[in-house]
Amino acid sequence: MAIILYGIPNCDTVKKARVWMEGAGHAYAFHDYKKAGIDEARLRGWTRRVGWEKLLNRAGTTFRKLPEADRADLDADKAVALMLAQPSMIKRPVLETGDVLLVGFKPEEWKAALG
Repeated sequence: MAIILYGIPNCDTVKKARVWMEGAGHAYAFHDYKKAGIDEARLRGWTRRVGWEKLLNRAGTTFRKLPEADRADLDADKAVALMLAQPSMIKRPVLETGDVLLVGFKPEEWKAALG
């Protein structure tokens, strides 16, 4: 089972998730949004699976600094466009194994999904 952890290296939550993964003995590939971005097809697939509302990090400074017009009247297409333009607006981390897609880091949820 290939595991990919998506995030930004200096994010505290991503750091905690990486430490947890290593401590639990799970091998994974790390995808850095800052360097590699994210492709639209993958992002749209995630929104179909978990909803754009769960993926869009509205609590982060990047989102909060947007003009009101960009934050208003959000829907899936507008949210995807925002996340593609600025991947730091994607809630972190995202863990993908094929069958499993987890958004945000909750150790008990990750343990149940990964063993």
